[in-house]
Amino acid sequence: MGEASDERDVRAFLAAVRVGDVCRGTVAEVMRSGGVAITLDGFATRPLGTVGPSDLSWRGSVAVEVGRRVTAEVIAVDREAGRVRLSTAATENPDLWSFLKGLARGDLLSGVVSAIEAYGVFVALDDGPAHPVLPGVGFITFPELSWRRFEDARDVVRVGQRVSCEFLQFDSENGEARLSLRAARPDPFRVFAEGVTVGRRLSGRVTKLVPFGVFVELADGFEGFVHLQELAATPVDSPEDVVQVGDDVALVVAGIDLERRTLTLSRRQAPRGRGG
Repeated sequence: MGEASDERDVRAFLAAVRVGDVCRGTVAEVMRSGGVAITLDGFATRPLGTVGPSDLSWRGSVAVEVGRRVTAEVIAVDREAGRVRLSTAATENPDLWSFLKGLARGDLLSGVVSAIEAYGVFVALDDGPAHPVLPGVGFITFPELSWRRFEDARDVVRVGQRVSCEFLQFDSENGEARLSLRAARPDPFRVFAEGVTVGRRLSGRVTKLVPFGVFVELADGFEGFVHLQELAATPVDSPEDVVQVGDDVALVVAGIDLERRTLTLSRRQAPRGRGG
């Protein structure tokens, strides 16, 4: 009976909690992960709030110990689990959080590429405050850099380059704006696919060999794929048996998938006599 009553009390308390609310409470536990559990003001029975390691103070020198009073912003509410995820970094940087929460998906943001890292590209935005610890408030993951396949981010952008990107979402864990450079540019695949039908003859240059086929760059600058069984009229064990990177090949369009943005090609069905 007591457990059921406690759960009702938790649900009733959390029913009034919303993302963006600013709450106060007391550190009840410092967890092994580096985060802390918070007993929220107004519900003293047990700690309902948690602050993850990346959501704590970015000042580094601020100690977190049991009994310390904290002010934090609600960044997620899990009413089923009876938990509130909090960020003290948000309340320490109100101008940054206010700017990021004011953005809407699809907004076009401009700035300068400030750093290229192994995990993505930072952008110092023209509008809004600077980030207190990161090279820029804007961040682009590698898949959002370009519609085309690339090996190195420096093949797409360089530090100091001005860019215009589409806003995707507010990453509250890192206090940054997730951006897409490719979304702000026309999709060459869709432009090309509008004028292509299955059976059309094309030519291209082999750019990459993989065990199950080859990628071919077409005249438009993007790639299609030739499956291993479509490389030759007779079966082959590996792409190297019939083509090499850099070869010009004649092809036929075998399939177009607009949703997956894939163009499948056949060298086997292409007329012989030009390009391989």
